[in-house]
Amino acid sequence: NGAVPGERGKQDKSVKRGNWGNQIEFVLTSVGYAVGLGNVWRFPYLCYRNGGGAFMFPYFIMLVFCGIPLFFMELSFGQFASQGCLGVWRVSPMFKGVGYGMMVVSTYIGIYYNVVICIAFYYFFVSMTRVLPWTYCSNPWNTPDCAGVLDRNLSSRAALNLTQLLNTTQKRTSPSEEYWRRYVLDLSDDIGNLGEVRLPLLGCLGVSWVVVFLCLIKGVKSSGKVVYFTATFPYVVLTILFVRGITLDGALTGIMYYLTPQWDKILNAKVWGDAASQIFYSLGCAWGGLITMASYNKFHNNCYRDSIIISITNCATSVYAGFVIFSILGFMANHLGVDVSKVADHGPGLAFVAYPEALTLLPISPLWSILFFFMLILLGLGTQFCLLETLVTAIVDEVGNEWIIRRKTFVTLGVAVVGFLLGVPLTTQAGIYWLLLMDNYAASFSLVIISCIMCVAIMYIYGHRNYFKDIEMMLGFPPPLFFQICWRFISPAIIFFILVFTVIQYRPISYNEYVYPTWAISIGFLMALSSVICIPIYAIYKVCRSEGDTLLERLKNATKASKDWGPALAEHRSGRYAPAFSPSTESHLEVQPLQPEKGQSEAAAASPMQGSNGSAHSQDSRL
Repeated sequence: NGAVPGERGKQDKSVKRGNWGNQIEFVLTSVGYAVGLGNVWRFPYLCYRNGGGAFMFPYFIMLVFCGIPLFFMELSFGQFASQGCLGVWRVSPMFKGVGYGMMVVSTYIGIYYNVVICIAFYYFFVSMTRVLPWTYCSNPWNTPDCAGVLDRNLSSRAALNLTQLLNTTQKRTSPSEEYWRRYVLDLSDDIGNLGEVRLPLLGCLGVSWVVVFLCLIKGVKSSGKVVYFTATFPYVVLTILFVRGITLDGALTGIMYYLTPQWDKILNAKVWGDAASQIFYSLGCAWGGLITMASYNKFHNNCYRDSIIISITNCATSVYAGFVIFSILGFMANHLGVDVSKVADHGPGLAFVAYPEALTLLPISPLWSILFFFMLILLGLGTQFCLLETLVTAIVDEVGNEWIIRRKTFVTLGVAVVGFLLGVPLTTQAGIYWLLLMDNYAASFSLVIISCIMCVAIMYIYGHRNYFKDIEMMLGFPPPLFFQICWRFISPAIIFFILVFTVIQYRPISYNEYVYPTWAISIGFLMALSSVICIPIYAIYKVCRSEGDTLLERLKNATKASKDWGPALAEHRSGRYAPAFSPSTESHLEVQPLQPEKGQSEAAAASPMQGSNGSAHSQDSRL
């Protein structure tokens, strides 16, 4: 496990806090976290909205210069300190507001993400029938414009509808789209008109929260076992659907739409903004989840290798899922006689409209439908586990006493119950409007700002030389030159310019023909602001509480690494982290002991008195 020679006798385990059972559990959990619903219903949707293959260019540029470097930074940050998204900010206490911002973002995403999982649960349950309910146009909720793939007298109906097609007020729709909009959602006409709670969706929301809670009942010990299945099975189903999709008529048209670049769209800042937010959204940068998952690693684990494996797997899955979606969109467009861009719903609806339509074409379609929605559930749960664990770990690490560590299960239960109650409004008839509002504002560019500030705090306030030495102490080698340059200059610069472009090219959100009212957009901005505002508020609070006569002295003390920053276990606290008599050696200043061997033996002797990582993690391996 990357153990350094001469450290064979060390346990490298945090008895009190816990560790992953093995490294495969960490990699699979991180893949499950990164590969989520976004790869199926967000990436193909952004491609479809931003000019097909032209979107790939900014997407991969953002991955190389922003995604992978930030992914590696967050993994190494959490692993070095063995702390959640709040505890790691001992590195520079003034910036602890970044950790609170991450918690707010994870809360928003956790609320609406589970609503999408609950819709997948609903489709999963209704698929247990002989004929899928969205197969034909003969249901009470269907309109005269409905045209099903398997409906009889299709040709005569197509001839009759030819004149209607020329009329812009008429729009032919698929039965799956009508089932989604008119039956499952029973969509209201306005975001303010909540209507009634859709009881089937509410029941499924309860089921999804219960499942998440049961999988996390023992923290990473239980979730680490679940991911062996949840992170691998989705690939089996995607492959089955890919093979079926490419054999359909018109599939090639859809795939060409997916791959053919519309280069004029590349000059649009929104395309670059969407590429960046998709990288953050998909890899989970700035959510706090990566720091949390890595904090349960052993100290010498090679997180550099892990970060590259996980990032590339995630993006390959996005592109692969896009092929599956677009082959089916091409087929639907061919059937309806329209352009690919006019076929399906935007947003989460894409997965609940295009996919169900395709499933009616497969032999024994209910079986494939059950499999597919089971895959969607697993994809969602993999991410949801980490979101919930992020919040729970942050709370437990922050309180940090024996009492709360023993009662971590009750903290998990409490967070799950609150998450369920906050998700109830999203199961009303206007729920999808609120879901998309949260998706567009709460978890989009606030992530970019949080990442940018994190880069600046670690590289410039704590100091890049200090951080590179920390990584070398942990991995046995400093970060490669490319990552050093990205962390210090390229990633923050790209993030900043995207932010500027997005402000210039901002357009209010809409859902199909529905335009959101001003008050709803204001709520969206308040949600985005609520996570970012934590940063200046906590910084001001910390500066006011710091010691010093002048403002400059207070600023220096507020940004200086606290005495308990560093590796969690005493056996790893060597060099400048070795406990010593002078308080200056415990700060972030690089003061090396004159005799390293003596320093290490003193560390062992002093361990009962010197708390290496606060009361939560005091020398458990020594005890």
